[in-house]
Amino acid sequence: MNKRGSADKIKLSSFDDLFGTQEASTGTEQVQEIPLCELHEFRGHPFKVLDDEKMQETVESIKNYGVLMPGIARPRAEGGYEIIAGHRRRHGCELAGLSTMPMFVRDYTDDEATIIMVDTNIQREDILPSEKARAYSMKYEAMKHQGKKGAGNSLDEVGEAAGESGKTVQRYIWLSRLSDELLEMVDKKKIGLVQGVDISFLTEQAQEWVQAIMEETGTNISTVQSAKLKEYGKKGELTMPMVRLILTEEKPRERKVTLKAEKISRYFPEEYSESEIEKVIIELLEAWQKNSKGGGKNGRYNQVRLLLRNRSRAVFFLLCSTAVD
Repeated sequence: MNKRGSADKIKLSSFDDLFGTQEASTGTEQVQEIPLCELHEFRGHPFKVLDDEKMQETVESIKNYGVLMPGIARPRAEGGYEIIAGHRRRHGCELAGLSTMPMFVRDYTDDEATIIMVDTNIQREDILPSEKARAYSMKYEAMKHQGKKGAGNSLDEVGEAAGESGKTVQRYIWLSRLSDELLEMVDKKKIGLVQGVDISFLTEQAQEWVQAIMEETGTNISTVQSAKLKEYGKKGELTMPMVRLILTEEKPRERKVTLKAEKISRYFPEEYSESEIEKVIIELLEAWQKNSKGGGKNGRYNQVRLLLRNRSRAVFFLLCSTAVD
């Protein structure tokens, strides 16, 4: 196979670049009808092909109009062809009762094929976190093989096709280190993305502990808990009893204070904007915190009264409301 120097040489900037319609029209490349039995899944293909509502729409379209956009494949050394773009269309053809599918056959290298495979799928709206994590990881490795590492910010280049930053790409690459079971929990929103990234720094054994205890207790992981797991894991101090202790500890109660506009607006001049009202409140709360030295709630309450002698009665009312739980 003829290797090219970098991903830039296969960067796809238009429909013609990707599917070769211009080449086909000049006769240098032709669309081939390939038997479905000879079209094989890309090795390590990270994107799931599901029999969902969108697949049914694809099947109906194929039945009515045929395959409007040919796929892309490359020859396999062991025979047949490896699909680079067109896994869903191939399955749709199968469900529609067809025996062949139109394909462009290209002699891409492993790294070129990987980059194209990812870029032609990554912009879909319904991509799962696990799919994106594995896809970005595969593309990043392919670009490193082609000598892209160190040439600018390669992580930014990895996310360019999907319009995502290098930082976002890095988080997904970290996420790809999770076990299949934990990644599925991320897909099902049983584990948040932030928590998943933290857990990805744990050893395989520690990840098994996390999975087992989550399934046993039915608990969810907070960002505080995942940060603790990551911290102890980095120190090499994480054990299964410690994982259990962290995941089953009582989560801190979140306190919310809601102030209704009708209760406080009459205490401020009409010309005061929301930001001005907020500024006054914050200034008084900061002064209250600075000047209160012990004394519990009653002591802080008295501090508020002193601070507000020359202030609006409105803010006094407000702070009294928040000073007493």
